[in-house]
Amino acid sequence: MKTESRLEKVLAAGHLAVTSEVGPPRGCDVEIVKKKANMIKDYVDGINITDNQTAMVRMSSIAGATIVKQMGLDPIIQMVARDRNRLAMQADIIGAYSLGINTMLCLSGDHPKFGDHPNAKAVYDVDSVNMINMVKNMRDEGKFQGGADIKMPPKMFIGAAANPFADPFELRVARLAKKVASGVDFIQTQCIFNLDKFETWMKGVCDRGLDKEVHILAGITPMKSVGMARYMKNRVPGMDVPDEVIDRLAGVSKEQQPEEGIKMAIEQMERLKECPGVAGFHIMAIEWEERVHEIVEGAGMYPRPQV
Repeated sequence: MKTESRLEKVLAAGHLAVTSEVGPPRGCDVEIVKKKANMIKDYVDGINITDNQTAMVRMSSIAGATIVKQMGLDPIIQMVARDRNRLAMQADIIGAYSLGINTMLCLSGDHPKFGDHPNAKAVYDVDSVNMINMVKNMRDEGKFQGGADIKMPPKMFIGAAANPFADPFELRVARLAKKVASGVDFIQTQCIFNLDKFETWMKGVCDRGLDKEVHILAGITPMKSVGMARYMKNRVPGMDVPDEVIDRLAGVSKEQQPEEGIKMAIEQMERLKECPGVAGFHIMAIEWEERVHEIVEGAGMYPRPQV
């Protein structure tokens, strides 16, 4: 029997959705997960639990999601193609669903060379597009990828990521179209700082009618400092941080930069609420969960709708 997550219900009802994320600890402390989840629980419709983010070993996404589920909240597991072949993926998907976790994000994952185990073997048995298709077939056809029937299929609400800013820009809409054709239900985008470029991408998305087939959540990351902004501009692949963002943060004192970063995130959400095709927001407050409530409230998106 299918159980709908809060995120699925909010999107189906036509409300702007809000999701955020919790990075699991690099150890076994359950209280870290609970503390982070408690900071954001009343302000979001779903909580992503990252999967060995930046190719660094952490508590597994499914374990973190189970902790969040036991708190009565709606977790979204992330699954990266980097670490598993298709047998392990399918085992984890049915395992997660059996624990009451019904929403997932299909990702390729950063290459191990960027993390703390640079010599680890990357699997990439399937890419994120084929992973989406695999989960959809498990859900809708009740079939494992090998062709056998699944006795009780996992009815996952399927998500994926999109980066509107990676090169070549002109292929970004086509890349999204592939994920839509594979059966994705919702998209969380890369952090948006270049709003003009994002709106150009969204126009391309809407021109192809893709906004009618998938729910797109715009990625919002509050900047803590001008140093963080410069790092993301110069060191993070696929990130587009315009000079005016850096100049604005540099124009206030070091003590005021966090507040300016929060203010900018709120302004971004206010503008993108009016962007055709945007179905909500994914707030990536990196190790800054305690400020998520200010962003959601400041953007006029609290309290969350009843569904």
